[in-house]
Amino acid sequence: MGIALAGNASGLFGAEASAKGGRGGRRRVGYGPLVDDPAGVLSLPKGFEYSIVAQSGVTMLESGGPTPSDPDGTASFVRRGGNGSVLVNNHEISGGEDHPVPAIPGFVYDAQAGGGTTNIEVDRQGKRVREYVSLAGTENNCAGGRTPWETWLTCEESEAIRGKRHGYVFEVDPYRQNANRNPKPIKALGRYSHEAVVVDPDSGKIYLTEDASNPNGLVYRFTPPRSELPLGRGSLRALADDAGRLQAMKAFTRRGAFVPDLSVATRPGTTYRVEWVKVPDRDATTVSTRKQFGLGEVTRSRKLEGMWWGDGGAYFVASFARSTDGSAAQHDGQVWFIDPEAGTIELKLHFAYTPSDQDNDPDGPDNITVSPYGGVILAEDGDGVQHLVGATDRGEPFFFARNDDKENSEFTGPNFSRDKKILFANIQSPGYVFAIRGPFLKQR
Repeated sequence: MGIALAGNASGLFGAEASAKGGRGGRRRVGYGPLVDDPAGVLSLPKGFEYSIVAQSGVTMLESGGPTPSDPDGTASFVRRGGNGSVLVNNHEISGGEDHPVPAIPGFVYDAQAGGGTTNIEVDRQGKRVREYVSLAGTENNCAGGRTPWETWLTCEESEAIRGKRHGYVFEVDPYRQNANRNPKPIKALGRYSHEAVVVDPDSGKIYLTEDASNPNGLVYRFTPPRSELPLGRGSLRALADDAGRLQAMKAFTRRGAFVPDLSVATRPGTTYRVEWVKVPDRDATTVSTRKQFGLGEVTRSRKLEGMWWGDGGAYFVASFARSTDGSAAQHDGQVWFIDPEAGTIELKLHFAYTPSDQDNDPDGPDNITVSPYGGVILAEDGDGVQHLVGATDRGEPFFFARNDDKENSEFTGPNFSRDKKILFANIQSPGYVFAIRGPFLKQR
């Protein structure tokens, strides 16, 4: 399958599960062949089922109007009273979409922008209870990240200037709607084409990815002021715009050679020592943050995408690299692991470049989640048919879901409910939010 995984992530869905493949004595992994969906929407292994929690333009917000377009990065939180989950759902809207996020008074950052977030409450079975706008007037809300204090950081993948400047991170509370009023960008985290973010629950340091090109994007680290620790609800909103330190990653081999481009790593287990370099102008007043560095000053990567905290560090994804986009080498995806204590990054997962087969070979990983059953699950946003892809610690991949909708849009936002019984995931267009239930298994 052109994929390999190393490190301490344990198997995603368990050794007992039946496998995709299994020829030549190969260990069986996954849940077996995907069963065609009679509805032509989402194919899953035998024993699994899905329900549609929300659908853009079809389901209705409690304020009136339909669910907004383009669901993307998502996290789930335990619903009040423990009966179900609250999903905070990004909408990657940049203009021209059929269903922008409604401009609910008091929850709008910039009236000229149509992105934002909705909160969706479901019961224990994943059945929809209500949906409402929690942030409006933002731009191209792509991925983000949950915080240790149970909020969602939503990221603008943009550097646009509309009524206001965009390219920031905003905090969204899944429980207290009043906390979402009068949205304020967290300018201390920088202004650039944000993709995803994670928070180290021990140190309070925040790691962020940038999905940008010409030149390719960077991995960032924000160190909050000691006076603001420990971080909690309201801490980030209260930070001064220039608080703490925003730095970009610079990687070195074990022998001390500078690594300008992450795409050159092909062998899982490859480990680089990292240093962090100050971003001169984090608000990108005149020059984009990634353009403030010269050759040899920082390490770059094409298509830096999703992040998720787990196993004491931060997993992050590079979706693909091509020689035509300025990358030093070509691949169909990488998953890296930041070890904050060791001061290193390690290549955990590598998708080989396979242009001849993009339907049966995973490519273009985007959003990522660390599974409560061990391992990771990835949302494909590549060429050909789109899947949710699982990977075990042995580097054995399997397809867990297939997008059968005629639009063949990307998967987004995979994440598990706290009770581990539901995998939530989205298809960006025509805009489905799914609750997937079935016989999830732990690794023995």
